[in-house]
Amino acid sequence: MNISLKHEQAEIVIESPASNNINRIQVNPFRDDLFIPVRTCETRYPVELIKKILEVKGPAYLCDEIVREESPGYVQRSLHYDLLSYVDLKQFSGKRILDFGCGSGASTMILGRMFPDTKIVGIELEESLLSIARSRAHHYEMDSHIELLKSPNGNSLPPNIGRFDYIILSAVYEHLLPSERKKLLPVLWDRLKEGGILFLNQTPYRWFPVELHTTSGLPFINYLPDSLAHVYAQRFSKRNLQGVDWSTLLRKGIRGASVGEIFKILKENNASPVLLQPDKEGSRDRVDLWYVKYRNSKMAIVKVCYYLFKIIKMVTGLVLSHNLSLAIQKKG
Repeated sequence: MNISLKHEQAEIVIESPASNNINRIQVNPFRDDLFIPVRTCETRYPVELIKKILEVKGPAYLCDEIVREESPGYVQRSLHYDLLSYVDLKQFSGKRILDFGCGSGASTMILGRMFPDTKIVGIELEESLLSIARSRAHHYEMDSHIELLKSPNGNSLPPNIGRFDYIILSAVYEHLLPSERKKLLPVLWDRLKEGGILFLNQTPYRWFPVELHTTSGLPFINYLPDSLAHVYAQRFSKRNLQGVDWSTLLRKGIRGASVGEIFKILKENNASPVLLQPDKEGSRDRVDLWYVKYRNSKMAIVKVCYYLFKIIKMVTGLVLSHNLSLAIQKKG
């Protein structure tokens, strides 16, 4: 049975076979210039949940939102290595995890599967995204160990949430404006228990030679002052960024993060952060950690980059990769 959903930007066709409970989705855009990262996907989500995601995220990011939660090679793979390369699985048992900026709940559901006996609190500012997350939690019957809360505003946390053993910012930090980073990072740090760990992953490295997140591959834009970077992005990005103001580009994540920036903010607030090094899951440093997540790729450039990054680290001490994966421990 086929179901056709109409949207002003595209037609979405859902093929629902009678036997295996897998819905096949095809997004057919009405305009050729509509950027759609994933046009087709398969999912075990019920049709009502698919409709909810379409309503909130739109057709362009419908399949991307689904596969980021269901595909084992997407967010799940990153979270597995970005967490378990630093901390043994058993050390999460019985602990409290804060998934800050949980969005539509993709990372929260994955954490729920990874750590079924751990209390997970997801926090998000946008109620529409939380509605998807709650529907997902209900779909997976995870309501008992996942709590989803709305932030009161962009610079604070819900009251009386307690303290956490682990705080995770998964593909979140780059979307915070500079002023928000300075305010929120100390607030989050204060909610971390002594000896606890702040994980920051899937955030673009601020000084990588190519900006892959917001502009889809503009070289050297990370080294330009904001005014020139703005013009460069508007004119040459593969995505249609013409007319997009700089504040919006910052919100989209055009300026990633660096260890130096994060540590500067924390130390200005009298914190004593300790940068941990990965030593599990086949990693001995953060270059290895980058590689293990991409080594199954058939692209030869992955291995070339790995050896290049290793040489750069050996010669300069600089850890170079397009995304950061950090574990920062709170010491008393």
